[in-house]
Order: sequence, then C-alpha cells, then structure tokens
Amino acid sequence: MAAPMIQRRIVISAGLLVMAFALIGIRLVDVMVLKGRVTGVAEIADKPLPARADLLDRNGQLLARDLPVADLYAQPAAFEDRGEAASELARATAMNEGRLALEFNGKHKYALVARRLTPDVQDRVMQLGLPGLEFDPAEKRYYPEGFAAVQVLGATDPDGNGVAGLELGLDRTLKGASSGVQLSLDMRIQYALSHEIEEARKKFGAKAGGGIVLDVRTGEILAMASLPDSGSDPSALEGVDPRRNRMAADDYELGSVFKLFSFALAMEDHTVRLDEPFSVGAGFKIGRFTIHDAEHLPPTLTARDILALSSNAGTAQIALRSGAERQRQFLARLGLLSAIRSELPEHQSPLYPSHWGEVETATVGFGHGISVTPLAFVTAAATIVNGGRKIVPTFLKRPDDARGEQLIKPETSATMRGLMRYVVTNGSGKQADVPGYDVGGKTGSAEKNLHGRYVAHRLLTSFCGVFPIDNPRYLVFVMLDEPHGTKETHGLALAGWTAAPLAGKVIARIAPMLGMPTSTPIVTATNENP
Repeated sequence: MAAPMIQRRIVISAGLLVMAFALIGIRLVDVMVLKGRVTGVAEIADKPLPARADLLDRNGQLLARDLPVADLYAQPAAFEDRGEAASELARATAMNEGRLALEFNGKHKYALVARRLTPDVQDRVMQLGLPGLEFDPAEKRYYPEGFAAVQVLGATDPDGNGVAGLELGLDRTLKGASSGVQLSLDMRIQYALSHEIEEARKKFGAKAGGGIVLDVRTGEILAMASLPDSGSDPSALEGVDPRRNRMAADDYELGSVFKLFSFALAMEDHTVRLDEPFSVGAGFKIGRFTIHDAEHLPPTLTARDILALSSNAGTAQIALRSGAERQRQFLARLGLLSAIRSELPEHQSPLYPSHWGEVETATVGFGHGISVTPLAFVTAAATIVNGGRKIVPTFLKRPDDARGEQLIKPETSATMRGLMRYVVTNGSGKQADVPGYDVGGKTGSAEKNLHGRYVAHRLLTSFCGVFPIDNPRYLVFVMLDEPHGTKETHGLALAGWTAAPLAGKVIARIAPMLGMPTSTPIVTATNENP
C-alpha cells in the first residue's frame, strides 16, 4: 500500500510544479511583453534599426552616414524630485524644461526625454546620477560636407526615413544596400560650381543663382547648386527657401537659350540656310504684335548671326518656318513638354501654350511663353550636342556611355556644335570663352513674367556652355535671378555680361579637374545646310 501512495504523491507534486512554472511563464509574458508594449519601450528596443547605407560621391568621398546615437527615456516614479530632475535633464540635453516637467507629472510609466543623443550628451546625462533612465540605441544621419549639395542630398526624419532629395528618392536602395551607394556627384566640381555662382550672385546683386554640370554622354549630374542655401548669409535668404532645389523643382522662362532648339529644328528639316539673310532691324510684326530685340542690331542678319547675336525678331521668323505642329512635336520628342524624371523626387511639369498658334510658335521659338526646369533644359540641350542621341539624367555613378535613341541626325548635331562655337567666338557668348578648351554655348536673357506681364529690367539670365565643343563631354548651365549691371558691365545686366563670364569661370576651374586636355583655340567650321 505504501508504494502506490508514494507514487501518487510524486505524480501530484510533479503536476503542481508544472502548473506553478506555467503560471510563472504566463506572468513573465504578461510583464515583459504585454505590459512592456503599454510603455512603448520594449517595443522600441526589440525593433531592429534599419541599416541605412552611406552616400558617397563618384570618387568615394563620404557624403552621408548613420552614426550611433540613443533615445533617452525616463521612469518619473524613480525620481525623488521630479521638478529638479526635469531641470537637470533639460540642461544636459538642451530640451525644454517645461515640457519635461509636464511629461514627468503625467500618467505614463515612461516618458521620452530626448531623441538621437550623441555620445557626449549621453555622458553628461550619466554624470547626473539620476535613477530610472534608459538609453535606447538609435541612428542619426550625419553629413560630413555640411551644406555642400544640401538640396540634392536631402534629409532624413528622426526614424531614419528619407524625406527630401536623394535621401528620399533612393530611400529603398539605401535601406537595402550592403555597401555605400556611389553618386554621380563630384564634390570638387560641386564646390567650384557653388563658389563661382555665389561670387557672381553677390557681384551682380542677384536674388538667387543656380547651375548644373552634366556629362552629355552618360547623363550623370556631376554638380547641381541652388543659391542661396542654408549655409549662406541669412541676409540673403529674404523671399528664398534655402532648402528648395530650384534646378529640379522650379520651372522658368529661360529665354534665348531656347533658340538652340529652334535652330536645331531648322537644321534638321532644312528650312533655313545659315547664310540666308533676314530683316530684323525694325523688328518683326506678327498679327497685332511686333517682336523687338533687346539690343540695337543691324537691319539685316544672316541666320548664323541671328543665333550669335541672339535676335528675337530673326529667330521668330525661323521658328515660323517650322510651324506650330512641327515645333510642338520636336520639343515633345526632346522631353521638354513633360516632367523630367530622375532619382530626385523633386520635379515640376512644364508650362506651355494650350493654344499653339502662330504667335505662340514665334515666341516659344525664342524661349518666351514656355517654362521648363533647368534640369529638363540641360537634358534636352545635351541631346543637341552629343550626336543627337537621347540621354536620361542620373545622380548615380554610371561611367559608361549611356546615349540611347537617335532623336536628331548626327549631322544636325555637328552643325549645332559649330554654331554654338560661333556664338562664343563671334557673338553674345564671348565672355564664356576659355582659351584651350574650345567652349561653345548660348546666352539667355529673359524678362520675368510677373502676374501675367513681362517686367523690363527684371531679368533671368543664363548661359549653356559645352566643352570641348568639337567632341563634347561636359555641359555647364548657370543662371542668375535678377542680376544688376555694374560699372564694369557699363550698367548692363544681360546674359553676355553676367551669366556668360560666370560660365567661363566655372569651366576654367573644372576642366583641369576633369582631365580635359587643352588645345589651341580654334573656330570650328560650320557646315552649311544644303
């Protein structure tokens, strides 16, 4: 009898032990998981931090990196004096003391003190010796180059998600990459471009300025700047958003640089001979309007000199030979009538006439009545000079030739390169010339359209330069918003006096960096159109 009773007691005891351990396990789950989720701390601590890859320039220079930081939480119940704790933590973390006091006297078991504290701040907090503090590991995005290319790189939010610029456009790529993501940007070129634009902006008292450097074969953006930016003198920021990438997100009537497309179409369709004379001196009358030129020009100019001296009256006549339908079709083919897309999330749709008649054809011919982003313009201009082939702009390193579909004939592209060289040697772009690099280009001076009317002397000036023009590799576009003439420019603020010399300075600085060999300056012969 004794043995069966002993066995029953052992079984009962074992059962009770199992039940006890089960109850303890349930209690642990309740405390550690369920109640932990109420406070929000256990959930945060258990969530793996998303690894965000570095951003590098094309030469491997570090542009953005996640560094370890910590979020600080407190258990107010552990404080002897909650008011004093709020005061001490506010001083250590630079947080608002009133907010901390309110949090500490609330109903929650845990209170957030501060996010993304750097190691030195964490040390200051630890030296306070306060009980009930917990550090939750986190990451903070650092930009070693400061404000350089700030609008292009963009930013992340406190949770490590991209919210602007390439940080947003490449968000998935950066979260999934196992190594750094190499951009097309070259920080040497970025610094040179930004510096020269800022110097010109100050010199001519311009509201703003911007620029792009593009490889016409690969589509890579080597530099993009919008100034003033967050690093500029605060006095320059009135009415300007320093975070806005105006080269990609804003469209402009660019004026005479658009004449490149009118001439390219005329050369493509053989509607004009370059030595053909046009009457321009008295302006060009169309309907009830008369198109005049900004400067006094001879009564008659050949087509070649119409581009070189930037005659609106002459270009309007050339554009009308193509006609509205053909002009619209050609600009659409070049991508100028739709929003340009790249890795940047910022973009803007162009503005162009809903009714595209004779007057609109004439004015669009010289860049009025149509607004595009500078990024869209340089993409189309690259096709004009790179042999006539389509490119897609990119902010990722892509060293191989990426030219695609043939959009205009190679012969047309060659003729346009000759014309652009002629603009620099014999026309409005003389101050953009850089001896030894055979620069070609086109000036643009557009009166700004404010509230539906054009305002004289409030100009947007620009220059599109290409080098070396006989075998193009790089395009430099610069723009100044409302520059003013100086004593040196005889009071003139047109692009030939403001944007052209700016482009020349940029090219002179970056050409050696890009390994461009010098050559004896020559005037490229222009092939006549049969």
